[in-house]
Parts: sequence; C-alpha cells; structure tokens
Amino acid sequence: MAVQSDAPVMEAAGPYDRAKALSAFKLGDITFYWITRLSAISVLLILGGIIISLVIGAWPAAKAYGLPFLWSQRWAPSADPPVLGALSPMYGTLVTSFIAMLIAIPVGLGIAIFLTELCPQWLRRPIGIAIELLAGIPSIIYGMWGFFVLGPFLAYTFQPFMIDTFGSVPILGAVFAGPPSYLSLFNASLILAIMVLPFITAISVDVFKTVPPVLKEAAYGVGCTTWEVVRNVVIPYTRVGVIGGVMLALGRALGETMAVTFIIGNSFRISTSIFAPGTTISAAIASEFAESDGLHQSALILLGLLLFVLTFFVLAAARLMLLRLEKKAGK
Repeated sequence: MAVQSDAPVMEAAGPYDRAKALSAFKLGDITFYWITRLSAISVLLILGGIIISLVIGAWPAAKAYGLPFLWSQRWAPSADPPVLGALSPMYGTLVTSFIAMLIAIPVGLGIAIFLTELCPQWLRRPIGIAIELLAGIPSIIYGMWGFFVLGPFLAYTFQPFMIDTFGSVPILGAVFAGPPSYLSLFNASLILAIMVLPFITAISVDVFKTVPPVLKEAAYGVGCTTWEVVRNVVIPYTRVGVIGGVMLALGRALGETMAVTFIIGNSFRISTSIFAPGTTISAAIASEFAESDGLHQSALILLGLLLFVLTFFVLAAARLMLLRLEKKAGK
C-alpha cells in the first residue's frame, strides 16, 4: 500500500525536477561560454590597444624620418634637430639573440636528453629544481651578476684567450677583435643564453616524456645505442614541441631589457667584433625613455613598434614552420 501511494508523487515530481535541472545546466553552459569568449576577446582588445598606442606615439618620428630611420646608424638626440636611426639597436638585438640561441639550444637540449634518458633517478629532482630556480630569478639579478661577476671574468680570461687565438685569422679576427671589455655584445648574449636556458630545457623535457616507451624499447631491442634512439626516435617524434620551445625562448631573448641594459654597454655603434659594446632596442628604450621628450621620445616608441613587428614576424615564421612540419608528418 505504501509503495502504491508514493508512486504517483514520484511520477509527478519527476518531469518537473528534470526540466529544472536541464534549465540550470543550460544556464551554466551559456555562462561558461560567454566568460571564456569574453576572455579570448579581451586578449585581442588588449593587443589592439597596444598596437594603436604604439602607432600613435611613433607617428611623429615615422613622419619625420621615414624609411631611412631603419638603416641610419647615427643616434644623436641632443642635436638640433635630433638625428636618430634604428640600425644600431636592431643590429644589437639580432646579434645578441642569435648568439644566445646558438649557445642555449644545444645546452638546453643536452640537459633535457640527459634528464629523460641518462640521468639517475636520485639526481633528476635536484637538477629539475635548479632549472626552475633559474627561470624564477628576476632579470635585474642576472644583470647585476653579469656586471659584477661575469663581465670581469670574461674580460680577464675568456676574451683575451679568444683574441690571442683568433686575432690573426682573416674573418674570425674581426669577429673576436679586442680590446677586452666588461660590457659587450657577447657578455649580454651569454646572459641571455642563461636566461632562456630554462625555457628550452623545461619544454624539451616535457615533450621528450611524451614519446611512447614502446618506440624506444623497440629501438633498443634492435641494437640501437642511446644516441641513435635520441636521434632517430626521440627528436623526430617531438620536433614540433622542441621548435615551439625554442621559439618561445627566442621571443624572450628578443625582448629582454634590464639584464641586457646592465652589461651591453649601451653604445649606438655597429662593430664587427662581438667583444665591442652595443645596444638593443629594449636596452635603448630602458636607458633613455625617462629623460626623453618630443621627437626623441617618439623615436623610442618607434623602436618599440619595430621590436613588436620583429617579434611578430619571428613567431609567425615559427608557426609556419610548425605547420609545414605537421603537414609533412601527415597530420
């Protein structure tokens, strides 16, 4: 009797509860959709606002100097009128980033391969913590360390050795020409290499761990050495992720400011020697923006716009490269 008396109540309540639950789920789904959509749109709005601000601020200098601003080397803001050119900062930015990546890529990949393939289990955690600490150190600390410790070491030991060794070689003699200096393009490049090293290593370790163990076991089973497994299995399987990590590190190197400002010398002069002082776009803006006004300030903003465009093209080229690799792999 009790079961029969409760059944009609259950049937009556059932449809009402389901409709209410479906309505609540639909409302939550719509709310989640719009929150995520507005978050994505906000990124585009912020990026558009930055671009518009840079264009407005850089317009007076772009109008005054035109395209020759890109290949003019002289930087004389105190002249009347100011004589300003972007070639030296652009040259310094490209050279320091190139040397930094030349050092950081093989070292970072080597650390990642060691951690995933060769490192004893008890040693992996300390090395991983050390890499995370390198990534967390503020850039100004890197700059101070480079100025007070690394710069003197390079000026008194490494640079004299390289100058004596390659000074008489036709092309390398110009690249490694003296005199030794605390502040130079090479010193800044080495600091940048240390700063971007954790990014390359951490991303490479993560993507190397995605390689299916059965692939490596099969390679070892047919007699491959560890080097052959890494070269023929691990690297080809993870090359898209590795390239993505390298490009992320390159973006960091192109835009680094404080550490480079400390140790590069801030000289608006182009030299074939990597041991000579120089400057980058970020360092030039950081060192002169506070005391600038008028056309000088507009030229610094134009430098920032050029750095934005340069970084965009680098990342776009990386994206196209990744798409070509994925297409070649049949994805």
